[in-house]
Amino acid sequence: MIGADTTFLVELEIQEHPAHTSARALLQREVLAARVPMALAPQVLAEFIHVATDPRRFQRPLTMAEAIAKARFWWTAAEVHQVFPAANSTLRTLDWLQQFQLGRKRILDTQLAASLWHAGVRRLVSSNPDDFRIFGFEVPTP
Repeated sequence: MIGADTTFLVELEIQEHPAHTSARALLQREVLAARVPMALAPQVLAEFIHVATDPRRFQRPLTMAEAIAKARFWWTAAEVHQVFPAANSTLRTLDWLQQFQLGRKRILDTQLAASLWHAGVRRLVSSNPDDFRIFGFEVPTP
């Protein structure tokens, strides 16, 4: 199983994004052709909607309706394994924040990493590899 960070979904769905083509190729290679499930957490979808609809980030951002439809597509896709925060992953989040002396801007990525780790995921696609390698993830980038 391979996890998906918000950056990956944004790259897949925003055509003007510089990494759009390489993200599509990575999806084909690492998930579809390899028949490896993609682990997705609810907080990734929330952040995707927030980022993909931001007119300050993109010349042609998605509308809320488009972003919600795309989030729903990913959440219900056959290739997706839904991953949820749990009691153990919450404790791991707190442990990692303390162990690695991470600040407030690292809370959400740490929570995502802990949820994925708890689900057995050790590979995670992200355009911010250093945010996740610290926890022991292998991080392919588009």
